[in-house]
Amino acid sequence: MKTAVFSARPYDRHFLEAANQQGGTADAFTFEYFDVGLDLATATLAQDCQAVCVFVNDRLDAPVLRALHALGVRAVLLRCAGFNNVDIAAAEQLGLFVARVPAYSPEAVAEHALALIMTLNRHTHRAYNRVREGNFMLDGLLGRTLHGRTVGIVGTGKIGLATARIMKGMGCTVLGFDPYRSPAFAEIGEAVALDELLTRSDIVSLHCPLTPDTHHLINEESLGRMKPGAMLVNTSRGGLVNTDAVVRALKSRHLGHLAIDVYEQESALFFQDLSGEIIDDDLFQRLMTFPNVLVTGHQGFFTVEALQEICSITLGNLSDFANGVECTNTVTAA
Repeated sequence: MKTAVFSARPYDRHFLEAANQQGGTADAFTFEYFDVGLDLATATLAQDCQAVCVFVNDRLDAPVLRALHALGVRAVLLRCAGFNNVDIAAAEQLGLFVARVPAYSPEAVAEHALALIMTLNRHTHRAYNRVREGNFMLDGLLGRTLHGRTVGIVGTGKIGLATARIMKGMGCTVLGFDPYRSPAFAEIGEAVALDELLTRSDIVSLHCPLTPDTHHLINEESLGRMKPGAMLVNTSRGGLVNTDAVVRALKSRHLGHLAIDVYEQESALFFQDLSGEIIDDDLFQRLMTFPNVLVTGHQGFFTVEALQEICSITLGNLSDFANGVECTNTVTAA
């Protein structure tokens, strides 16, 4: 079975091929790699393929899905947990198999959230640059001790739980909000309503999926409920945060710090080298002017262990499709 892999980077090729060999499916599955993202203009690259393998910023709306179906594609393999970029209803109408990787090394993302918090809180990114220039002054690098602070976890699934455990281990009071109560979280922290979490937390960390209900969960109103000087961390999905509202909150000094590994309009920026280009996203450029903002390029998942697990589960999903076996990771319309 031939699969077109979109938004493919060298590491995708390496780990997919390793999983294919390790699983003993190399004779059955072949992959064709494309570094471009999937959209209506690039869908024709999947000619003669029975499946496509895609990532977070690939576009799979109804027109793209219809184009893929017309080419003979019958399976969509998401090498990620989120599926907000897929029109699931259209996929079901076309009879397309859609499967995701629901959970992979949650500790990888949780550890990256901690890295963002620690870096921004103790200004280590600024200190690194200063020392390289021979400047050993400490002015402007004053941080806060995390021990004893209150951290709010929005979304207490596997990644949220992993983050909560880390912050609890740091000596923090941990609050959690999730419409689906987690018995495991009850052993770590206190489950509260979102409004209470926002008003009590020194740090708010987002770990929930992007759905119509969570789109712009962090907006002007919710930012206004946060403690003055609080830190907002987002390692989940960019659309959870209204970036315009965040810029205003930063300018007013109400929001003390912002650390993001994801961004609403990241599809035009992330996973590519634009160091020699002019970035014409004015909102992103405005964010980068704040000294209390830290941005990374969607690398929270990027560990050896996570990539091995992603590719292994993706190959398992493809194998289930090829063999007509029920797949526990299929995505269906609610």
